[in-house]
Amino acid sequence: MSKRETAPTIVLSLSAALLLASFAVMVAVAAAKPPTTPGVLPLDSHPHSRSYAEWSAAWWTWAMEFPLDGHPFTDSFSDVTAGQTGRVWFLGAPFGTSERAVTIPHGIFLFFGLLNAEFSSLEGFATEGEQRAESAFWVDHIVDLFCTIDGVSVKSLTAYRVASSQFVFTAPTPWIFGPVGGAGTSVADGYYLMLAPLSKGQHTIHFGGSFHFSVAEGDPFDGDFLLDMTYHITVE
Repeated sequence: MSKRETAPTIVLSLSAALLLASFAVMVAVAAAKPPTTPGVLPLDSHPHSRSYAEWSAAWWTWAMEFPLDGHPFTDSFSDVTAGQTGRVWFLGAPFGTSERAVTIPHGIFLFFGLLNAEFSSLEGFATEGEQRAESAFWVDHIVDLFCTIDGVSVKSLTAYRVASSQFVFTAPTPWIFGPVGGAGTSVADGYYLMLAPLSKGQHTIHFGGSFHFSVAEGDPFDGDFLLDMTYHITVE
């Protein structure tokens, strides 16, 4: 066989090998990426030009600057519109089992923490390293995480964990985590979801989980802290 006859064969063989290699990479990437749930924005998205981590810091800033009376982390919550700006609204929840009925405008994205933690300078954690380590320690103890939207379970919830950069906030006096507020810094860690705008009508979001600590399992204390929140949402 001449060189002229072998050259095209070699080129075709190389092309086939490259195609197979590219296909293998695509399959590996698809396998590594967790399945998504319709209406839930993926973790690598940037809704309204912010990452999930940046939205988590904004969510905590909203929560820690919120007046204690009517706070979404307490049973005194009454107004879902309070403190909301723009097209992304935040939802909060107290520990324990709770249900709320709220009405929101059409076209609003919803961002909320399933279960998470933050630690700040106002709570005695002065440095970013201390804040990050304590937040991660608590989030490492989250179990039984769940979320359903209109009865459909959100897939791959554990893939939605993010840690924020250190952020600043100014808490009122009193605030949700203490009798005296002021300017502080914090780092948050945990599980969050960003939902695309819901259709007009009735919807139900049910989410939560537990922090679980056990001395027998090597933890410094025993404790189980449950959060089980149901929002009945009317979109107008």
